[in-house]
Amino acid sequence: MFTTRPELTGTFGMVASTHWLASATGMAVLEDGGNAFDAAVAAGFVLQVAEPHLCGPAGQVPGLFVTADDPTPRALAGQGPSPAGATAAHFASLGLDLIPGSGLLPATVPGAWDAWLLLLRDYGTKPLRAVLSYAIGYARNGVPLVSRVGDTISAVSGLFTEHWPTSAALWMPDGKPASGLHRNPVLADTWERLLREAESVSGREAQLDAGRRAWSQGFVAEEIESFSRQAFRDDSGRDHAGLLTGEDLASWSATYEDPAYVDVDDWRLVKMGGWTQGPALLQQALLLHGFRDELSYVDGVPSERTVHLATEAAKLAFADREAWYGDTDVPLDVLLSPSYTDARRALIGDSASAELRPGDARGPARLPAILDSLQGVAAGGGATGEPTVGPQGQTRGDTVHLDVVDAAGNLVSLTPSGGWLQSSPTIPSLGFCLDSRGQMFWLEQGLPNSLAPRKRPRITLSPSLALRDGVPTLAFGTPGGDQQDQWQLCFWLAHTYGGLNLQESIDSPAWHTTAFPSSFYPRAWNPRELVVESRLGASTLDALRARGHRIVDAGDWALGRLSAVSRADGVLRAAANARGMQGYAAGR
Repeated sequence: MFTTRPELTGTFGMVASTHWLASATGMAVLEDGGNAFDAAVAAGFVLQVAEPHLCGPAGQVPGLFVTADDPTPRALAGQGPSPAGATAAHFASLGLDLIPGSGLLPATVPGAWDAWLLLLRDYGTKPLRAVLSYAIGYARNGVPLVSRVGDTISAVSGLFTEHWPTSAALWMPDGKPASGLHRNPVLADTWERLLREAESVSGREAQLDAGRRAWSQGFVAEEIESFSRQAFRDDSGRDHAGLLTGEDLASWSATYEDPAYVDVDDWRLVKMGGWTQGPALLQQALLLHGFRDELSYVDGVPSERTVHLATEAAKLAFADREAWYGDTDVPLDVLLSPSYTDARRALIGDSASAELRPGDARGPARLPAILDSLQGVAAGGGATGEPTVGPQGQTRGDTVHLDVVDAAGNLVSLTPSGGWLQSSPTIPSLGFCLDSRGQMFWLEQGLPNSLAPRKRPRITLSPSLALRDGVPTLAFGTPGGDQQDQWQLCFWLAHTYGGLNLQESIDSPAWHTTAFPSSFYPRAWNPRELVVESRLGASTLDALRARGHRIVDAGDWALGRLSAVSRADGVLRAAANARGMQGYAAGR
């Protein structure tokens, strides 16, 4: 089959990400003697400069990894919680029934800095300056912006000039959206100050811990608290102050967790836990394994039956996500059990379902009462915090992803996000803005994902690892909000059932459904809607319509920004997505 790029092969190291500068940076670190963790951290910081509309310094970073010495997967939990003052009563007092998707109200504790430094401290080998210097150089000397950064700024230019002047000063320096070589010297100064404070003590690990404290208990926390007391316009159409305090930052740090996983034949698929949407991919994989004899690919293109079954499985898994997932006691033992999976699989018929059907995993399932009123709601323009693509594939904001493998066997998959330039006004003394991840909470109480103080939102960020016959083999992922674990399903099916290599699996036509509530303001959903790439073929689209799917043709190359790396029998492989013309893999 035709592929947009070759699948890369080598023996030294592989980096795949959503921007070529990050992939090149990761390879530079590997060439300089660093391991996969050093490379990932350096690449992650560069992505904050190269794709500022997709991730930022005050965002979050969940990850999955194995080390050369231990094949047991671990999860990096780099998502900060809600502020102590984030209560449903506070939002009710403001007359809000949904948390806005932009501005200061939806900000959670910034998690990325602490998570990157924790990962570097425990599994990397390089000092902080060695890995951060690449990003500082781009911030200080300028980074060539891709056109989508300018498009994003243009979309919110009125908001910037009328309500967020600090953002206009940084991103519209001449009254027009930034383009070409763009500099952010204030951000470079912030990083340099953090470095100086880190290097005020001796020893690599001690310096990394000092750098973490300088952020969460030092000048960064002070500036964030001061700025959060001001009121700015958000998606509600009104001005609101934020809730973050220095104490919120000081009381939290990134941690490691045990991930969730399922076994499918000789594969073990690994995801983040039930406080994320990650187990939705596990549920889909289990459901579809029961249809394995009906899943087929011809010349890299899935059959109509494959797309239909995958779509119906996604509806069931994401209905369960809505009813059961959150930063609470999630019944994954039931949701991933054979008996529950068999019962759910029996609900998949030959026609497109228009129902949101969660299962009774632990007593009767409960959904948010507001859902019916959100069917078909259109996301407004202006300040939007939705890090997904629109129904036709257009970007409203998004996320990044990177995967790294080295010759020793360290394997890392990370999905940084948040702190997008369009999500919150720029803090002028720091050179970055806060995140808006709190919009993912429901204000209705009693749900797994209900807002509560010091609680993590149920994030869509969803990196993936897979072991084959017990050996760590594959790392992959994609940006895309609610679509992440649907586009990764497309990849998984193509690779494990279609027999396609990494690049072929990424290039294979993709699809997703919007038949469940969006995780992002204004939380819309569209029963029976199925967004597809037209390369599936006219006859396949006609057959899907005949089954009752409401087809939205996004175009030939529109869905997903996947990347992947693998290691098997001493050979390293990598691939990246050509859609959007930013993602690249590098390696040798």
